Amino acid sequence: MKFQICLYVSLVSLVLTGCNLSGKTSDASGTFEADEVIVSSEINGKILKMDLQEGSVLAKDSVAAIIDSTQLVLQKQQVEASISALHQKTMDVTPQVKLLKDQIAVQKVQLANAEYEKSRTEKLIKADAATTKQLDDLNNQIDILQKQITVNEQQIKVQETTTGTQNSSVLSETKPLKGSIAQIQDQVRRSNVINPINGTVLTKYAMAGEITAPGKALYKIADLSVITLRAYITGTQLSQVKLGQHLKVLVDDGASKYKEYEGEITWISDKAEFTPKTIQTKDERANLVYAIKIHVKNDGYLKIGMYGEVKFN
Repeated sequence: MKFQICLYVSLVSLVLTGCNLSGKTSDASGTFEADEVIVSSEINGKILKMDLQEGSVLAKDSVAAIIDSTQLVLQKQQVEASISALHQKTMDVTPQVKLLKDQIAVQKVQLANAEYEKSRTEKLIKADAATTKQLDDLNNQIDILQKQITVNEQQIKVQETTTGTQNSSVLSETKPLKGSIAQIQDQVRRSNVINPINGTVLTKYAMAGEITAPGKALYKIADLSVITLRAYITGTQLSQVKLGQHLKVLVDDGASKYKEYEGEITWISDKAEFTPKTIQTKDERANLVYAIKIHVKNDGYLKIGMYGEVKFN
């Protein structure tokens, strides 16, 4: 009888010890996630090059893929040719102006000669060696030459103004065409798909040789050097946490061991939500929980979707 009692007590002790071993050692639990970025194409075209693979580590601002931009280059050349054609439509006023200036130069010489003859004739009239008709003819000649010079000078101004207005009207089309070139050049630049962050390629959606379009996903990438544990706590635990708080994060390491990491709380939800079915809380009766995010430096062992536990103390 004593043996049976001792055996019973031993069994009870083992069961209680097993329960204690299997009891919860954490204050909260959740799963690891990362900020994922889906990189898409920004132009239409054939993918000429895309050498990345799932698991590839890409540096920020590196060229992840190259899209065929041949059609864009041809469009740019066509617009540049249109601008060149506009310049050929403009008028050069220089020959007309030169001709008028040459006429003015000749007329000024004639005017100087006429004024000299006028002065000489006036002296001859005083000596009764010339008639007043000769003086009148010279005055008329001088007046005509002065008017001709004035008219030619006005014609130069009219020619320059008219030609300038016509050329401005033609060249006004240049500005929108240059704007088109800038837009096309920007699209050509976007034919190189630039990787936005340092990270690891999680999923590859396209292959070289396929046709892509703006907004069509090429690959998904995430920075796994720092990974986030989204855990859930009850309302009574809110007073135990604050932003920037450092705590312990536990991850399964085999069947009965934990791997320990240091984490930092970077976000605490301001609204309660119903407890997710896959999450266990310290108080299993809690219907509403608050989500928190904990940043953990990843040594390569932590994976997206892995289960983790949190200890506040």
